[in-house]
Amino acid sequence: MPIESFLFDMVDGQPVEGFVLSAGGLEATVIAHGARLVRMMVPDRDGRTADVVLGFDRLAGYLASDAYFGATCGRYGNRIGGAAFTLDGVRYALSANEPPNHLHGGADGFDRRVWRAAVEEADNAVTFMLVSPDGDQGYPGTLTATTRYRLTADGVLDIEMTAASDRPTVVNLVHHSYWNLGGHGPAPDLGDVRGHRLAVHGGFTTPVGPDLIPTGEVRPVDGTAFDLRGIDFGGVDLGAALERAGGFGFDHNWCLEGPAGELRPAAWLEHPASGRRMELETDQPGLQVYSGGYIGATSGGQVVGKGGRTYGPFAGLALETQRFPGSPNIGHFSSARLDPGETRRHTMRLRFLTV
Repeated sequence: MPIESFLFDMVDGQPVEGFVLSAGGLEATVIAHGARLVRMMVPDRDGRTADVVLGFDRLAGYLASDAYFGATCGRYGNRIGGAAFTLDGVRYALSANEPPNHLHGGADGFDRRVWRAAVEEADNAVTFMLVSPDGDQGYPGTLTATTRYRLTADGVLDIEMTAASDRPTVVNLVHHSYWNLGGHGPAPDLGDVRGHRLAVHGGFTTPVGPDLIPTGEVRPVDGTAFDLRGIDFGGVDLGAALERAGGFGFDHNWCLEGPAGELRPAAWLEHPASGRRMELETDQPGLQVYSGGYIGATSGGQVVGKGGRTYGPFAGLALETQRFPGSPNIGHFSSARLDPGETRRHTMRLRFLTV
């Protein structure tokens, strides 16, 4: 089917374009604001389709939210401790939007920008492009970033992010959709992900302190609440895992198995009641599993999302493939450095099927 384009909304007098990709019984809607996925229609085992990503009907919801629903986050997704890093002997102070730390690119990160869009009908894809000037949110170098969404007939949503800079810098573009494979049904309350099953291809995590900044340790998951492997045993019951983790659940980085730079399995998520399953592959070294425990924390315990449905804690699960958080300040973590003449590529492959 041809790619449908439409006007999603306006911001500061500027139009925000939207695009609908359809293939293989799936439908993905993306918008230029934040190079963002705002809708993903996926069938259940009986062929009934539902929207499986959290978000809002209008741009005002995204502008008011601090949850990064569906956005491309950058320049550096996740956290940098102390909102600063040193590169080639020069210290760069960043936007401290989670004082005293830096989160997802700063107060005016890439999720807050309107990207330029290009439609690729032959590949059933849309590419968004953004130029971030030297000094943007404190980062050195003029950076050109792209995010490309492609939907295939065999049930795959490919997300490819690239970055190139004219000066040495650090970069970690991250896709930040929240998934609830139960879908947006008729009930006013979306429900949560505790009825899902999850498996992560990672036997180590990078522990964090109270401020969610990594300590620099790499720790095995054996015998802990962070053991989400269960790859050959039907995964892990997410509700039970969250109960073991306690508090706000997971907001941690897993070190993925296999060589970084090669596309390989990272995780799968399954909703047994509907039969929907999503399998994630990536070429990145890490995976942030965020169980959405803070959703609604700044708005009285819930958020009013699409169709007036309410989202509370654990309403969606974010699976963010990435460089390790804090890596610009932790030398033995996977490097986020990007030099002139290089292109940083980050691929996520999301396969949807039913069981």
